[in-house]
Amino acid sequence: MDVSLTLWVLTIVGLCALITADFFIGGRKPHEVSVKEAGVWTAVWIALAGLFGLGLLLFGGGQPAGEFFAGFITEKSLSVDNLFVFVLIMAKFAVPAIYQQRVLMVGVLIALVLRAGFIGAGAAIIANFSWVFYIFGAFLIWTAWKLIQEARSGEQDEEFEENRFLKLVEKRFPSTDQYHGTKLFIVENGRRLMTPMLIVMLAIGTTDVLFALDSIPAIFGLTQDPYIVFTANAFALMGLRQLYFLIGGLLKKLVHLSYGLSIILGFIGVKLVLHALHESGVSVPEISIPVSLGVICAVLVVTTITSLRASKKQARAEAADAAAKREAEGAEDAKDAIDA
Repeated sequence: MDVSLTLWVLTIVGLCALITADFFIGGRKPHEVSVKEAGVWTAVWIALAGLFGLGLLLFGGGQPAGEFFAGFITEKSLSVDNLFVFVLIMAKFAVPAIYQQRVLMVGVLIALVLRAGFIGAGAAIIANFSWVFYIFGAFLIWTAWKLIQEARSGEQDEEFEENRFLKLVEKRFPSTDQYHGTKLFIVENGRRLMTPMLIVMLAIGTTDVLFALDSIPAIFGLTQDPYIVFTANAFALMGLRQLYFLIGGLLKKLVHLSYGLSIILGFIGVKLVLHALHESGVSVPEISIPVSLGVICAVLVVTTITSLRASKKQARAEAADAAAKREAEGAEDAKDAIDA
């Protein structure tokens, strides 16, 4: 898709306008976000992404639109995995509920800027070295296998561990232990101190870089158009704040999410390897965008259904165990009373 500099500028200006509107309408005044508010804004961002994809269909054709929707759905599903870590970060820094939306808003903006750098670097590398598709494909297949191993072993981090950048910032710049509203810096006894608000914002933004290591190669496996890669990432990330409040309580019920993501990453990894072989002159079949989009959607639907069923079954088993325990305790108390 041939994208002019003017279109790039208009797109970035438009995204900035949407972010500004989001801030002034829903995020300017610190408050606890209700499920209703989160649901409305989540629907708004998804609708905006749909309208953008429809615009690509009308002015660019079916190929760019299909690539955008496949990329957006993939990035959105991978971003749900980010929410697990965001929950740990909020708990680690004991962020008050009324400030969590502000933390997420700025943190996601930091993540978007960092991802833009990754996308630019990835596009430049792909344009000059086609063999990098082999590396991307192998990395995604390895990541998929790692996700399956972690899911089968039941490994899940219960605490957030600060990265080197955060440790360096906290070491170099003095900070206070208490929150002071939404202030990032305060002056105390003549010293300029960071607040935990700034630290947790940096934690959200820089931690997303780790997730970009697999999400960026994944979307490049669906499209090599930097414009589509960037806009798909932007729409997926900009609705992440509302999604956090909407499904935060449901995250623990998505017990099969890792399996679904591993299948998606493995599928895209195979797609990348086949594309690399095709570019090298080897006669191999390539996976089309409609097939990719169908596989991604089917995996997400099946994963969600099986996760909810498994969670419901587990809840019933726990309730039955609790009832049996109470019954046993009651019988023991009755026996003690008779003996007495």
